Amino acid sequence: MLLVHLAGELFIYSGAYVYAPALAGAQFPFRALLGPALYFYAYAMMSPGKSVGKRVYLLASVGPILVVLIMLPFIFMISPAEKLALATPSTRDPELWKIAVFTCLSTTFVFIAFTVLFLAMAFNLHSKHCQQLMERFSDIEQRAVGWFKAVLFIWGAVWFMYAVEFALGALGWRWFGSGIVLPIFEVIALTLFVQKALGQRALHSVDKGLPRASQGRAALLSDEKMQRVASKLEQSMKEGKLFLHNDLSLKKLSESIAETENHISETLSQLLQTNFFQFVNGFRIEEAKAELQDKGKLVTNIALDVGFNSKSTFNTAFKKVAGCSPSAYRNLLNDNKPDML
Repeated sequence: MLLVHLAGELFIYSGAYVYAPALAGAQFPFRALLGPALYFYAYAMMSPGKSVGKRVYLLASVGPILVVLIMLPFIFMISPAEKLALATPSTRDPELWKIAVFTCLSTTFVFIAFTVLFLAMAFNLHSKHCQQLMERFSDIEQRAVGWFKAVLFIWGAVWFMYAVEFALGALGWRWFGSGIVLPIFEVIALTLFVQKALGQRALHSVDKGLPRASQGRAALLSDEKMQRVASKLEQSMKEGKLFLHNDLSLKKLSESIAETENHISETLSQLLQTNFFQFVNGFRIEEAKAELQDKGKLVTNIALDVGFNSKSTFNTAFKKVAGCSPSAYRNLLNDNKPDML
C-alpha cells in the first residue's frame, strides 16, 4: 500500500502524468487502506488467536469504495486531454477545475477519517494487549511491542501533514518543501517500521492469546478463599522471594503456591486491586530500595538482582512506585532526608 501511495505521488510530482494522464489519482483508493493495513498488522501481532472479524474487513473496504465513488465524475467526465489542461492555470476549465478540487478534497477527507479511525483502533488494541500481558507476566518489555505505539504516532503525524499539504495543493497553495519534505519523512517512517518489525521476535500464542482477568466483573470466589490465596501470595514473595526470578509468570506462580491462575488473577484484581505485573514489581522495588542503601552497588546490578531484565524497565517501574529515579532515591538516602521519601 505504501509503495503504491508513494509511486502515485512520484507520478504526479515528477511530471510523468503527461504521458498517462488517465492514471492520475489512481493511488487514491489504495491510500485509504493505509490505516487498515497497520491495524491488521497490529491484530496479527497482538490479538488472540482468531481472525479479524468480517465487520472490520467490511469497514476497511468502505474507504476505498467511497473514494472510487467520489472519483467517478473525475474519471468519466474529464478526458485525458482536459486533465492535462487542468495542470496549468491558463489552460484549465473553471468548471472542470471545481470537479478536480472537489475530488481531491473529498478523497483527502476520507483518507483522514479512515486513517484516524483505524489508528485509534490499533492504539486500543495495543493498550489491551499490554493490559493482558500485565495480568500474566512480570516482564513484558519484549512481548509488549512497545515500539509499535511510537510508529503509530509517527505515521499518524506524517499522514496528517501529507493530507494537509495535499489539500492545500489542490487549492493552489504550495510552499518550498512541497513534494520533497513529506516523501522523505514517509521513507524514514517506512524504514523505521520495517527495521523494527523485522527485529521483533515472534510472539507465541501464550504471549497473544491471553484470557481476560476478572477485573470489572463480580467476584466468583468467596472472601475467605481470596484471603487464603492472598496470604499464599504474600508468603511466596516475602519468604520465598519468587519475585527475584526475572522470568516469573502467573503460570509459574500458580504452580509454586498450588492455586489456579484464575484464582490468583481474581484475588489480585478483586481483593488486592492490582494485577500480576504491578504486584510482583512492587516487591522488586521494595527490595531495590533496601539495596540502594549500599553506596558501592551499581544501579544496573541492583536492577538485575531484584528481578528486572533491564535498567530502563527498572527505572520506569521504580519512578512509578517511588516517585523518583533510583539514583535520586539513593541521593535522598545519602542526604539523610527521610521526610522527603
